[in-house]
Amino acid sequence: MKDIFSTFKSDLPASIVVFFVALPLCLGIALASGAPLFSGLISGIIGGILVGAISGSKIGVSGPAAGLAVIVLTAINSLGFENFLVAVVLAGAIQILFGVLKFGVIGYYFPSSVIKGMLTGIGIIIFKKQIPIFFGYKTYEELATIGDSFQTGAVIVGVVSLAILLLWSSVLSKKGKIFTIIQGPIVAVVVGILFFTYSQGSDSLNFLSSQLVEVPVPDSFDAFKNLFVTPNFAAIGNSEIWLTAFTMALVASLETLLCVEATDKLDPHKNVTPTNRELFAQGAGNILSGMIGGLPITQVIVRSSANIQSGGRSKMSAILHGFLLLISVVTIPVLLNKIPLSVLAAVLLIVGYKLAKPALFVSMYKLGWKQSLPFVVTVGGIVFADLLIGIGLGLAVGVLVVLLKSYQNSHFLHEENVSDNVMKMTLAEEVTFFNKGAILKELDRVPANTSLELDVRNTVYLDHDIIEILEDFAAKSANKNIKVKVISEKGIIDNPNCYTEVFKDTLKMV
Repeated sequence: MKDIFSTFKSDLPASIVVFFVALPLCLGIALASGAPLFSGLISGIIGGILVGAISGSKIGVSGPAAGLAVIVLTAINSLGFENFLVAVVLAGAIQILFGVLKFGVIGYYFPSSVIKGMLTGIGIIIFKKQIPIFFGYKTYEELATIGDSFQTGAVIVGVVSLAILLLWSSVLSKKGKIFTIIQGPIVAVVVGILFFTYSQGSDSLNFLSSQLVEVPVPDSFDAFKNLFVTPNFAAIGNSEIWLTAFTMALVASLETLLCVEATDKLDPHKNVTPTNRELFAQGAGNILSGMIGGLPITQVIVRSSANIQSGGRSKMSAILHGFLLLISVVTIPVLLNKIPLSVLAAVLLIVGYKLAKPALFVSMYKLGWKQSLPFVVTVGGIVFADLLIGIGLGLAVGVLVVLLKSYQNSHFLHEENVSDNVMKMTLAEEVTFFNKGAILKELDRVPANTSLELDVRNTVYLDHDIIEILEDFAAKSANKNIKVKVISEKGIIDNPNCYTEVFKDTLKMV
């Protein structure tokens, strides 16, 4: 606890930045999910306070996830919102079980090129989606009408906010400590509220309601209580609810683990997040979120990267951002509704650009096709399809690259002495069924009337499929007058009749 408060001066301004990033995302994801807008705020608050407190991550921030929006939308339309909440609670329980079973290692098996591709793809999507909002529109279709209805007020606020953010990060932040304590996004939001307030009554600068943050404003305590919805546990026997719960638990866990891996890579202090504890924390958060009408929660790279970029040092920044969401929703919803969305779009444009810098594409290209191909495929899949498809495609390409290298590196075959017709094949440390094609191809190259030396001195694992190939080769080699010698640490064995017994004696594992 002492360590947490020792970084308070860094965590407080970071939490405010994350709050301003999280607020529109909570509302936007709820809208995209076909859920009540307040449900997005609930999951943001729980993701900050409860998950932030339980999690072992120092800089990860949790909340409603865009990657689950399609699953949630389909489930709500099919089950109804109250039945859907049962699935959220069950998903949380399943995630806790995942943590107990130590499934948190799954994220470590994703190549770094795929993780970088995920970050870049998300950055591109964030940047792309903010462009219409920056100009005062909701969609690109509306943006196409900009010549007929130029939104002067929204554009001015967006441009001024973007200028403030760029000036703050590139110039002012290096001029004095005050500019690191008071963050650029905070100043941009204050300027946006002031501009909105003083532009009212001006026909040319007036804002539409759709260009402002929309937080529910209850007029009484009873109205506030009615914003919370409880799950219909009478429907718990519905098999579709269980299928939805398992799907959400699996997808949310995978998304969280990938975000943990990505966030730890972004962390300048290189903290390592305990993944099984993270699954437990996410599960606890989803149980509470489902119980009071919230959306499913994951660790979210947008909030987490904003936290890192703003100087967050401990989990206190995530917890504080949750309290800020709660306090603001209860006390100042009217003031929050004066924030122009173009201000928040400017903040997210910077976040998106930092995640998808052009320099990253150049650096990945220089690493060679084995790194750049999974990276590009992941980015393309995320941008043109969705998050899970992009990750799946990138992982598939990464596996194919590994298989190709395994195929190429399973052995080394060369002519030892042409005059004596001696050839030598040296097997790798581990040879599996993935290498069958390469081994068969090289054995077919061995000409008649040749002596083949098979060197397994460095081999510690040889798949039984490979042994069967060698035994088939031995049966056929007699007809071609090919003599085989197995060279192992125990000596040389001429023309073995049974390779299985030979390799069991010579290898550490078969």
